[in-house]
Parts: sequence; structure tokens; C-alpha cells
Amino acid sequence: MSLAAHLEDLGRPLVEEQLAHPTVAGIARGDLDEAVFRSWLEQDYLFLHDYVRVFARLAWQAPSAHLGDLVDLAHATFHDELELHRSLSAEFGADLDGAKKGPACAAYTTFLLDSAADYAAGLAALYPCMWGYSTLGARLAEDPPAEPRYRRWVDTYADPGFAELTRRCAQMIDEAGGDRRTAERLFLEGMRHEIAFWDVPL
Repeated sequence: MSLAAHLEDLGRPLVEEQLAHPTVAGIARGDLDEAVFRSWLEQDYLFLHDYVRVFARLAWQAPSAHLGDLVDLAHATFHDELELHRSLSAEFGADLDGAKKGPACAAYTTFLLDSAADYAAGLAALYPCMWGYSTLGARLAEDPPAEPRYRRWVDTYADPGFAELTRRCAQMIDEAGGDRRTAERLFLEGMRHEIAFWDVPL
């Protein structure tokens, strides 16, 4: 079994935990309190800016075969994902420019930026976000919410293009040849940050 596939096996129970979280369950039903989603939008907007910086830090260390992929990942995050947040912000009254990081966001971004000091370790640390959202999107798309704003959110992460970026990230993890135990530890820590992130500040 490849390293990325092994990490996914470790992460599946934690995806189930996310699906059961009240925030995710509310998105799935389409009845999540707007104040909760507004806070999530603001926190994730701040998170994604640092996520782009993680890709940039890894790109500086990347082998030539991975450089273009990391640039593509940074581009997709900065333009596609952040555009989703900007488009939804007015509908939910989110203050993206005035938002401040809550404890979960600050802890997660610090963890990712620190992990990215080592190339292989950084890839393992960021994989919970890529793979986790792709997996959540696919699962939620099986019975998508009727509420159009939450449906747009689900459609973004269920998009085949996002799944393809996730698969390429998995290939890079395998090709980077990082230490297996380090990858497991960082991946699981990243998954725990993912779960904590759904407890948004209100």
C-alpha cells in the first residue's frame, strides 16, 4: 500500500467524525445557522491565505517534477476556493477583511507553516485539508442540500477538478519518500486540526 493510501485509511474514521459534527451536518441538511456558517467563512478565508503560503514554501523546496503542481494548487486555492468565499460572503454578511483568526485557525495555520519547513513532512501535514474536503464533498454530494448556497459549497468540493488535484497531491506524497512514522503523525495531527476547525468562534 502506498503511503498516501495508508494515510487515507488512517483518516477515514476522522472523516466520519467530521460528517457527524453539527456544523457539517447542518451544511448537509441545508439548515445550518447562518451565523455559524458566516464565522466559518471568515475563519476559512484567513486559513486559505496561509494555505497558499504553505504551497509556496513547499514549492521553493520542490523537485522540478512537482513544482508546476504546487503552483497549480496555490493558484486553485487563491482563485477558485477564495472566490467561493468572496461570492458567499455578501449572502451571509461575512466580514472577510475585518475577520481575526480564532484559536483553531491560528493553531492550524501555525502547524502547517511550521511543518512546511520540511518538504515531505509538509505534504503529509497539508493532505488532511485536500483529501478531507474532497472526501467530504463527494459524500455530501450523494444527497446534496436543497438550500442553494450550501449546495454551491458542496459542489465546489465535490468537483472532479478538485478531486484530481487531491490525487496529484497523493502522488507527490508517495514520490517524496518521506519518513512513514513522521507522515502518520503529521497527517493525524492535521486531521485533528480539521475537526477542531468546525468549532467556529461566535
